[in-house]
Amino acid sequence: MKRISILATLVLAGSVSIAVSAAQQKKAPPEPHVDNLSVEKVKDNLFVLRGGGGNTAVFVTAKGVTLVDTKNPGWGTPLLTKVKTLTDKPVTMVINTHTHYDHNSGNVEMPAGVEIVATEMTAKLMTQMNPVAGLGPTPNVFKDNPGKGMPKRTFKDQLTIGAGADRIDLYYFGPAHTGGDAFVAFPAHRVMHVGDTFPSKGLPIMDKNNGGSGVEYANTIRKAVKGVPNIDTIINGHTAANTTPADMAQYADFVADFVSHVQAAKKAGKTAAQAVAEWKNPEKYTGYSAPIAQRTTAYAQIIFDETK
Repeated sequence: MKRISILATLVLAGSVSIAVSAAQQKKAPPEPHVDNLSVEKVKDNLFVLRGGGGNTAVFVTAKGVTLVDTKNPGWGTPLLTKVKTLTDKPVTMVINTHTHYDHNSGNVEMPAGVEIVATEMTAKLMTQMNPVAGLGPTPNVFKDNPGKGMPKRTFKDQLTIGAGADRIDLYYFGPAHTGGDAFVAFPAHRVMHVGDTFPSKGLPIMDKNNGGSGVEYANTIRKAVKGVPNIDTIINGHTAANTTPADMAQYADFVADFVSHVQAAKKAGKTAAQAVAEWKNPEKYTGYSAPIAQRTTAYAQIIFDETK
């Protein structure tokens, strides 16, 4: 009987080990490889590459290729390889929408001479790579690769690059996801990349550690919707398909509704955790994901702290 018991214990332990290993493998991100990047053609010379981090826009101009965001650590080389399947032209410019590692870590793998552009605030924050509010410490490839991948060209409120069909308009409207979020418009195609100010349909990261704001978030998005003319298509930070300015306006309403709910909870003497526990996505926001309680509580606390 003792032998049978020991054998059963070993079998059980092996089963648990296999289950844990399978769970870990399921949660592990895909290894950096070009085959993990999908391509969507938005216009004749404008593409979106999905996978490996934030969505990357690829804009093929007369002078070369401009990338908007460069994904997670290790994904810069697969990204460049995938671009070569779209055009023979070299990558000459990178625009970073914000400071987070899943949108700028590929910078360090870009060829020498590539011009990197960002808002003044994002350029400053990229030298710090502060822990992300609600997530904690994150990878810092710039510390491991000193002198590589940092923006050298910056702007405060607005910047135009190129002209005619190759024109790119860059805007900054204030704090939202971070304190340096850039909106990148391609006027000839009526398309705008908005990074993680509108990452997907769900409550966003409100990264106070990197200058973001809960209270100002919705207003900043509304300024972008109204302030950038003639846009039909939105490239989001992490969606599987593009959206529209109307979707983005609705997203601003969604964020504003959450902020109002949290502020009302504070006024009623409740805690941030209670505010999140009592929040349910209003039915009008169909297709919106449920919040992650622990992370969202951190953002509710940010809204508490910003509300006087």
